[in-house]
Amino acid sequence: MKAVCSIAAEFIKSRGAHASARPLGAEMCKELKTKVLRLSPSTSNGPAVQQQGHTAGAEILTCTAKALKEGHVVGVPTDTIYGLACLAQNSEAVRRIYDIKGRNGQKPLAICVGEIQDIYKYCKVKVKEELLGDLLPGPVTLVFERSEALNTDLNPFTSLVGVRIPDHAFMRQLCQTCGEPLALTSANISSHTSTVEAHEFQELWPSLAVVVDGGPIGQQSRLGSTVVDLSVLDKYRIIRPGCAFSATVDVLERKYGLSEDSGQE
Repeated sequence: MKAVCSIAAEFIKSRGAHASARPLGAEMCKELKTKVLRLSPSTSNGPAVQQQGHTAGAEILTCTAKALKEGHVVGVPTDTIYGLACLAQNSEAVRRIYDIKGRNGQKPLAICVGEIQDIYKYCKVKVKEELLGDLLPGPVTLVFERSEALNTDLNPFTSLVGVRIPDHAFMRQLCQTCGEPLALTSANISSHTSTVEAHEFQELWPSLAVVVDGGPIGQQSRLGSTVVDLSVLDKYRIIRPGCAFSATVDVLERKYGLSEDSGQE
């Protein structure tokens, strides 16, 4: 990990220091030892990080995965908003995410995986795989019945779980590198505005081991992913409209013939 620390380590002396543009590098909050790792535009999204020819991108991936495997919470970019992530199978790390956000313990966390086939390990899927491929990767969270393989301390109050595959190369590779799902939630104090730039959740940095700054999120809509419950056969229920509502409903209804679940028998 020496390579990561030697990229361009500096100390942040004020909140304003983060706002000044600097090349790809690693910074350290002096008092708090939070690593702030900046992805270059070519590694923050698009093709896989290690295919870009930037060794720093691969080193940031390794550093972030190491922090996760050590049980820490990290701040990461996605295709919709910035998120807080930890290993979903690590109960203590999951509890820490709730503490950091001040989140109601009865509000579930989604999981994030790297590939569609990973969904089948942690969820009981009742839709065609082609449907998954039409919506993922993308700004959609699909809710299914959870499988026995998922940590029972993650959302123990419900038999369902939401799963994401962000359309974001770094996030997908992070899941693949960790080899297990990430628990994922928005990077903000609970009930506060979603964040689309890393500095917007700077108040949370002291509680995070790593913050990956991927630059401004493209859409900047702050709506987050569209959340749709597919746990009932041939039905769908929109839990949160999010940023891809119309396109998601169009796929579900017109292409696959699913009907909206009104909750009535």
